[in-house]
Amino acid sequence: MSLIVKKFGGSSVANKERIFNVARIIVDDYKKGNEVITVVSAQGDTTDDLIEKAREINDGNISKREMDMLLTAGEQISVSLLAIAIEKLGCPVISLLGWQAGFNTDSNHGIARIKNINTERIRSELAKKNIVIVAGFQGINKYDDLTTLGRGGSDTSAVAIAAALHANRCQIYTDVDGVYTADPRKVKGAKKMSEITYDEMLELATLGAQVLNNRSVEMAKKYSVELEVLSSLENKEGTIVRENIEMEKMLIRGVTSDKNVTTISVIGLKDLPGIAFKLFNKLAQFKVNVDMILQSIGRDGTKDISFTVPRDQAQIAIESINSLKPIIKYESITSDDSVSKISVVGAGMESHPGVAAKMFESLYDADINIRMITTSEIRISVLIDESKTDKAVQVVHDAFLG
Repeated sequence: MSLIVKKFGGSSVANKERIFNVARIIVDDYKKGNEVITVVSAQGDTTDDLIEKAREINDGNISKREMDMLLTAGEQISVSLLAIAIEKLGCPVISLLGWQAGFNTDSNHGIARIKNINTERIRSELAKKNIVIVAGFQGINKYDDLTTLGRGGSDTSAVAIAAALHANRCQIYTDVDGVYTADPRKVKGAKKMSEITYDEMLELATLGAQVLNNRSVEMAKKYSVELEVLSSLENKEGTIVRENIEMEKMLIRGVTSDKNVTTISVIGLKDLPGIAFKLFNKLAQFKVNVDMILQSIGRDGTKDISFTVPRDQAQIAIESINSLKPIIKYESITSDDSVSKISVVGAGMESHPGVAAKMFESLYDADINIRMITTSEIRISVLIDESKTDKAVQVVHDAFLG
């Protein structure tokens, strides 16, 4: 007997037919003698629809606490409907909201972090031979207020349960049948990988691949939870995500794109020690995620600093920098959201010189200009015009994996 944690996204339970499809997948494993816990997201576009309803009522500053109260309703609907479908198939089942399943979080509404999971209720239900259906994406804080974990939070919920209960398997079901070298819906020749390391998957997830949430991969790596990414619509093997892979590592494992990028440039900063610290320390205080950074020498003892942030954080980034103007005395701020980030990822890069040159050559041949570059041991990212995103991903993929 194995303990299996499964996670199904919103598209997997979007309608009656898909709910019963998921129910049959769960029941099949249960009837083999396994204990099964399933984490489910809100159906289809339910979360986006709820956000829109809130904005119809108040298009200003909505309380984050009340927004969490609203958004947790989406998972409550999906877990109960899935439980009803499993009852219809004749198996014992119980659905639990995040707080009932023991998810205790901090109080950062909308982006809460899991502090611990009290597994007593889940263990009790498993002992009763119940299939347990858990609402992903949510928990409760020390004030007994409902919280949400942010986009992709259901992946994190599933990995957290698998870690807390030392599950034998943690399966993440999506609308694709594994992790590919690029988005197979957009890139010709994209190949499915049978396995990939945590570090490579974390880079791909962080850089725009939408198969797994990056926080869930971080947690899986920390607690050594082996993940399997597979399709809820096709019965075939998926991709295993783990610390070490047996096959010889490919030079490049994947190519990703991310259009959720804004470039902010702070012009005319004094070229003095501590200016960059004051700038990025202020951004950190406002929890702005900074990625690519470029510093250039300006004129007359000044310098310019450009960096990228997610588009939904651009305004708060600009406001936080404006509050610093009396201290760092810059000339102006500009922003540009007509950009995208293209990245190549692969643990084999560190022992192979010439990867950057090959990437840059493929973009040059396609007449695509590079605005900014950043690198690490296992990835290279470039900033380009957003209008050329799809073309850039294809030519870079062809250069390394075609």
